[in-house]
Amino acid sequence: MTNNLNRTARTVGALFLISNATFLIGSAFILEPLLAAPDYLVQLAQQSSQVITGSLLELINGVAYLGIAVLMFPLFRRRFESMALGYVSLRIIEFITQIAASIVPLLLLSLGKEFVNSGMQDPAAYEAIGASLLATRYWSYETLYLVFCLSALLFYTMLYRTKLVPRFVSVWGLIAATLVLINTLLEWFGINLGDAFSMVTGLPMLLNELFLGVWLLIKGFSPEADLYPSPSLAAGQGRLSPT
Repeated sequence: MTNNLNRTARTVGALFLISNATFLIGSAFILEPLLAAPDYLVQLAQQSSQVITGSLLELINGVAYLGIAVLMFPLFRRRFESMALGYVSLRIIEFITQIAASIVPLLLLSLGKEFVNSGMQDPAAYEAIGASLLATRYWSYETLYLVFCLSALLFYTMLYRTKLVPRFVSVWGLIAATLVLINTLLEWFGINLGDAFSMVTGLPMLLNELFLGVWLLIKGFSPEADLYPSPSLAAGQGRLSPT
C-alpha cells in the first residue's frame, strides 16, 4: 500500500512539473508572441513548426492535468466521493477547453498559409476570420481558467482534509486559486487590470504547483494521511461527509 502511494505521489508530482513546463513553453514562450504580432498571419505561416510544437505542448499540459485527476480520484473518493467526482468532471471540461484553445493556432496556421499563397490579397477578409479565431481562443482560455479555479479549489480542499501533504501547501493553493479566480471573473466582466495584475495574481499558483510537484517527487504523500472515513460513519453512511 505504501509503495503504491509513493508511486502515485511521484507520478502526480512529475505531472505537475510537466504540465507547468509545457504550458509555459508552449503558450507563453512560443504561441502568444506569434499571435500577438501585428502580422501574425504571416508570422504563423512562416513558422509552422513552432506553431505545431506550441499547440502540442499545450495539449500535453491538458493531458497532464487530466492524469493528475485520474490518479488522485481513487484516493479522494474514499472520503469525498461527490467532491472527487466533481473534481474529475471539472478536469475533463478543462481538457476539452484546452483542446478548443490549442486548435486555434493550427487553424490560424492554415489561414496564414492561404493568405500568403494568395499574394496577401484581400487582407481585411483574412483578418476578420483571424480575429474571430483569436476571440475563440481567448474565450476558450477564459473558460479554462474559470474551470481550473473551481477544480483547484476542490483539489486543495480535499488535499487539506486528507493531509496528504503539509496543510500549509493546501492553504497556499486555496489562496492562490482564489486570486486566479478573482482575476478571471474580472476578465469575464470586461475589467482588465493589465498584465502586471494578472502576473501578480497568477504567480502564487504557479509557484505552488511547482513546489507541490517537487515536494511529491522528494517527500511523497504524508504517512499520517487520513484517507478513510471513521468506522462509525463508514458503517452508518457508507462514506464520510466532508468535515
